[in-house]
Amino acid sequence: MTRVAAIDCGTNSVRLLIADLADGTLTDVERRMEIVRLGQGVDRTGRLAPEALDRTFAAMRGYRKLIDQHGAVATRVVATSATRDAANRDEFVAGVREIFGVEPEVVTGGEEAQLSFTGATRELGEGAGGGPYLVVDIGGGSTEFVVGERSAEGAISVDIGCVRLTERHLKDAGDPPGAGALEAVVADIEAALDRVADTIPVGQATTLVGLAGSVTTVAGIALGLAEYDPERIHHSKIAALQVHEVTRSLLAMTHDERAALGVMHPGRVDVIGAGALILDRIVRRFGFGEVVVSEHDILDGIAWSLA
Repeated sequence: MTRVAAIDCGTNSVRLLIADLADGTLTDVERRMEIVRLGQGVDRTGRLAPEALDRTFAAMRGYRKLIDQHGAVATRVVATSATRDAANRDEFVAGVREIFGVEPEVVTGGEEAQLSFTGATRELGEGAGGGPYLVVDIGGGSTEFVVGERSAEGAISVDIGCVRLTERHLKDAGDPPGAGALEAVVADIEAALDRVADTIPVGQATTLVGLAGSVTTVAGIALGLAEYDPERIHHSKIAALQVHEVTRSLLAMTHDERAALGVMHPGRVDVIGAGALILDRIVRRFGFGEVVVSEHDILDGIAWSLA
């Protein structure tokens, strides 16, 4: 048995998985998530904000204590969209190196896609629908699309994410946002989906697998959960009609109404509308009847990579 620690630092959240790897299985020891909004303003300024770095490093110091406490023997830190885009990413790299004693890996979109595919599908049984899969990881700054059956056969990362689109179009668009702002979000999403359709063989996929907080939150609402329950959400199947209904509902709500939803993490309240809309347009564009929701994603893929 090998105990490992995986850290995924995205645009909106930083997450930790401490897990035991043994005999081809991955067993959770500790799984944590904190919303730090590392990508605050990156789309506009091209730089990581000092206060965003401070929030991220504070969360990471807490994670380092847990890693030491549980005795993980290997640690991998992966950073994604916001850090790829930032002119001052060296500040982030230096801070991570100081906290964990390892070099963070600012992975490419293709590498991110492969890790997400592995995490999402390695334990996915035939009951989930079977492959080939289209795995979609909706992040804060980007969304990864991967097509494959046992391994990734085609992948692309596009710069549409719940934080990026919110900051670009919805931040000052009213509460709830007006039709013009939502049309601008849809236009950006559709342009990105054009690139996806031109780059990877989406039509080969028979099962859509959705990852990350926007997808799991939509699933929790569709399932009518009073509070967030990862066991109920993991491998649930949400019909396309439910995705459309939840998305319409979220976009019609005020900030306070979204915040009052029992499944809503406070750090997602202002960006969930854009995240849900990305999922909604993917389902519509590529004609899937449902989405299989996975709580296992790039974080699990990072842990598997340490096997």
